[in-house]
Amino acid sequence: MRVRYFAGARAAAGLPEETVTLNRPGGSAPTVSDAIAAALNGRGEKLAEVLPACSFLLDGVAVRDRSTPISEDATLDVLPPFAGG
Repeated sequence: MRVRYFAGARAAAGLPEETVTLNRPGGSAPTVSDAIAAALNGRGEKLAEVLPACSFLLDGVAVRDRSTPISEDATLDVLPPFAGG
């Protein structure tokens, strides 16, 4: 699946997007939580610090329940809080 990072999440991840592979034992459907864990793998502490404050869009739709199932061809957008004025 594709994970895209925006603003501070992009800076913390060190790249704008990546493809992650989701393997779930027992053949059950992977979840948003699984995608987040796969994205964290090898990315370091900066991303781990940013993610708790982030919002997520799954194929363009806001997702709050991280146990939401996802497909291998999905896109997960990682959006940190934005400041503005």
